[in-house]
Amino acid sequence: ACSDGESLSDGHYGIRDNTRQDNRQGYQSFEHFNIKQENELGYERGPVSQDRSEMKTEVKEEEAAPSHNISASGYNAPPSNYSSSVSGYNASASSYNAPPSGYNTSDSYQSWQQQQQPQQGHKRTFEESRGRGYYEYREDKRGRSPQPPAEEDEDDFDESLVAIDTYNCDLHFKVARDRFSGYPLTIEGFAFLWSGARATYGVRRGRVCYEMKINEEISVKHLPSTEPDPHVVRIGWSLDSCSTQLGEEAFSYGYGGTAKKSTNCKFENYGETFSENDVITCLVDFECGDDVEMSFMKNGKWLGMAYRLRKENLGGQALFPHVLAKNCAIEFNFGQREDTFFPVPPGFTFIQHLPLSERVRGTIGPKNKRECEMLMMVGLPAAGKTTWAIKHAAANPAKKYNILGTNAIMDKMRVMGLRRQRNYAGRWDVLIQQATQCLNRLIQIAARKKRNYILDQTNVYGSAQRR
Repeated sequence: ACSDGESLSDGHYGIRDNTRQDNRQGYQSFEHFNIKQENELGYERGPVSQDRSEMKTEVKEEEAAPSHNISASGYNAPPSNYSSSVSGYNASASSYNAPPSGYNTSDSYQSWQQQQQPQQGHKRTFEESRGRGYYEYREDKRGRSPQPPAEEDEDDFDESLVAIDTYNCDLHFKVARDRFSGYPLTIEGFAFLWSGARATYGVRRGRVCYEMKINEEISVKHLPSTEPDPHVVRIGWSLDSCSTQLGEEAFSYGYGGTAKKSTNCKFENYGETFSENDVITCLVDFECGDDVEMSFMKNGKWLGMAYRLRKENLGGQALFPHVLAKNCAIEFNFGQREDTFFPVPPGFTFIQHLPLSERVRGTIGPKNKRECEMLMMVGLPAAGKTTWAIKHAAANPAKKYNILGTNAIMDKMRVMGLRRQRNYAGRWDVLIQQATQCLNRLIQIAARKKRNYILDQTNVYGSAQRR
């Protein structure tokens, strides 16, 4: 540093300006340094280049530090016996002993490595030197559980209208904003699944009807060519306590596009086949004395009576419009349309046109997440978890538990009411893998809906616990 407190500039010791002269003791001007004097041999002054872009911007080390390797006037060389070693330093080269000729440094390093590694079967010793802060940092670096997804936004809807019930439908059935149309998921393994939905209101008196149109048969080219009936719809009536699998249990009455009617998994020939752009009209007549009659129409053509049952068998319960679709987009007309698709028989009224007092509202779901219930089955495979979940859901029909499990997925892959395992020619392990992928997707959908769930899954695996 300079004695008078002035700062240094440009890395030159004691020099602020190369043209400045100073008479202080110990100071020599820049002109006294013998740096490439012009009278040196071979030195020629060249013209200064006008191109500034070609000027050198780097300075050699010997030019940047003029005090190094430069002989200044009055400098005396050190004596011949001068030693630059630091006083007190004992590691002189003369006292150093070389290692023996057979010494191998790699063997020594390997033995040192083995000493550092913990022995098998022994716990690592606690490293006190790391301190508490280290472990708190590691705890902060751990992966956190994902934040729960936002709840599904529900648009304001007139509850007095008859529409598709977003609470009484399968998780993989997508309901349109107008609540009068919808379609099932068809990606990956969902193309094997049936998807059902019920209407918000049912009836138990009068002569009532509604219409259903198949708007589109959704492309499912990823299905194998051996898949029976990749596009099919089943339409009809069911009680509010029934599952969404129309026609596969008691008090669930359906008519399918394969020209079959079914109830309680009993399939019989009825009517005609129907497919894309066809309209099916569903009729129910409670004014037949002590009986209830159900019939269907295809594109305005009456197909005859399909079911007749005793009123007392229903126990005063209402029948609800119900659809079960497989890879088809459908649309309902409950009476909200100004024009019907096809004329209806005289004496029948669309369910929407009935007074509100003559309609029966279906089960209303929880209003918020606090009212929802979640049961998790814990146990090893074949411990009876699925059996308990099915019995518990049947014993509490008012809660309408949605069972999330691979077995529940496989039940929705039925063919003519029979389990897929008996009617599948492909690789069974591949189908199970697709069912597992569907389950993972359904769990994500379920997190956004306000419902009651039973998670029927073996959660002894780390991957399952993370979900």
